[in-house]
Amino acid sequence: MDHASASVSQSQPARRLPAWVTLALRVTATVALMAVVLRGIEWQKLLALLEQCDWRWWLAGFLVNVLVQMVAAVRWAALARPIGFPFHTLTFVWRFFEGLFFNLCLPSSIGGDVVKAYRLADSTPGRLLAGCTVLADRLTGLAALGVLAGTALLAKEWSLATPAALAVGAVFLGTALLVFWLVVGSLDRVLDLIPEQHAARHFIGQLLPYTMRPSLIMHAVGWSLLVQTGGSLVVALIARALGVALPLSVWFAVVPLVALTMVVPVSINGVGVREGGLAFLLKPVGVSTDAAVAIGLLWFLATIVTGLIGGLLFLLDRRPTAMPAAATTPGQPA
Repeated sequence: MDHASASVSQSQPARRLPAWVTLALRVTATVALMAVVLRGIEWQKLLALLEQCDWRWWLAGFLVNVLVQMVAAVRWAALARPIGFPFHTLTFVWRFFEGLFFNLCLPSSIGGDVVKAYRLADSTPGRLLAGCTVLADRLTGLAALGVLAGTALLAKEWSLATPAALAVGAVFLGTALLVFWLVVGSLDRVLDLIPEQHAARHFIGQLLPYTMRPSLIMHAVGWSLLVQTGGSLVVALIARALGVALPLSVWFAVVPLVALTMVVPVSINGVGVREGGLAFLLKPVGVSTDAAVAIGLLWFLATIVTGLIGGLLFLLDRRPTAMPAAATTPGQPA
């Protein structure tokens, strides 16, 4: 092979699996995971648990879940407004719930994120920047989830008392904030390394408002901690509907760990991972596999109904979000 052929072959990007293959693999993984989870289930007990469900507790959990998603939308708004999206909070809540709906319809949550970015702007540059705000929102949420999950793991591994567990959590939180501060603070230095005409220069330049106001990321992490804590309360209320009453401290440890495993794109909408994770983590505190799986199914039901709210909102307004005439250009400080 001559040098020209070699350079051409090296410049060609690696081939990705076709979308249908990826979907088929995830469907297969979902079915396999559920088969493993349900293998030791006593169906009569599971059905009896669901039949005896106190739907008032489930409704309370569902309503708290809706409130939690609204708080997450407020977090997104706090990250998007400073870089050129001066919309009312209701607009962000609307688009956020639309993303939840498409999370249900599409094979992964990334699809819902793409829809949120597409719906927040009416031009290609605006949508690219909106995608960056969605990514920042995701990363702050993942950071908070990691803080809670890491704290729960170490607290369980070392049998820490509450004060010690809080101290460990503070260390994790401080580390996460430091990493964000270093990354955001280095954006201008990264910009200096990029050639003048490179497309990435303009894109990164749009994010400089984060450099000028690093506290935005810090506040977003704080909102994320509130969101993840609220998610634990949601599952605690849903479990109460099945007569499973455990201290909130248990749910604050279990739910973040399960949610963190659901981030890995193995199954569709976390089906199988959610139920298996609950069964594994709740067994040491005396919760049967049947009850854990039932909790997981009702948790998933609350997720579905919450997402359907976004579907209704999408049907009511399919137009892209138009930038106000007096607004600043996306990427410039608002």
